Amino acid sequence: MRVLVVDDEPPARERLRSLLAEIPGCAVVGEAATGAEALAAVAQASPDVVLLDIRMPGMDGLEAARHLAHLDSPPAVVFTTAYDQHALAAFEAQARDYLLKPVRRERLEQALAAARSLNRAQLEALQRAGAEAARSHVSANVRGRLQLVAVREVAAFKADQKYVSVLHAGGELLIEDSLVSLEQEFGVRFLRIHRNALVCPDFLEALEKTPSGQCRVRLRGVRETLEVSRRHLPELRRLLKGL
Repeated sequence: MRVLVVDDEPPARERLRSLLAEIPGCAVVGEAATGAEALAAVAQASPDVVLLDIRMPGMDGLEAARHLAHLDSPPAVVFTTAYDQHALAAFEAQARDYLLKPVRRERLEQALAAARSLNRAQLEALQRAGAEAARSHVSANVRGRLQLVAVREVAAFKADQKYVSVLHAGGELLIEDSLVSLEQEFGVRFLRIHRNALVCPDFLEALEKTPSGQCRVRLRGVRETLEVSRRHLPELRRLLKGL
């Protein structure tokens, strides 16, 4: 069993490595200190199991697990945490297994034996129950590889049938999240301008009117303009006046 160890504290990673060395059939194929490092390490090392700390700076373990779920063959995830409230409130209902720190060898062996991949619905439920912060990135599986876009770089989310287009300076990414769920998660950062579009005010450049009388917004770094509905136009105008 190929295992990736992820924890922002070096002593915690060293303890897990030592315990894994005592378990027959286990091999540590890498380690990481953040969620973002974990995603890169998974792409490079292809582990069977990821021992994933929950509380880490930047991208936490819950968010990293949600991104991993987009892979064609995601590794199994076993969460580690020093916070009992997370385990009791959320993990018993959704996670396959979790380990409370300090980790004991017997519990580690049990968790590895039961390790399974979590589906996206379980991970989203864990995110809602166990973490206050919104994701730092959105992601999608593009030709077998995980592609990430930092939320701070997103100019707009635009719904198109069953997908949502993430419009950013580097191009466009199709994700499977619904516009409603994105508004709930990132509502403080984005403004709804139409039933099919959310925009980030930081990227607003101008409000334009077409010859037919339709209002559209122009966003920095984005080629296409987006339609503004009459319902949301007054709020957008108030926002633009304040910028």
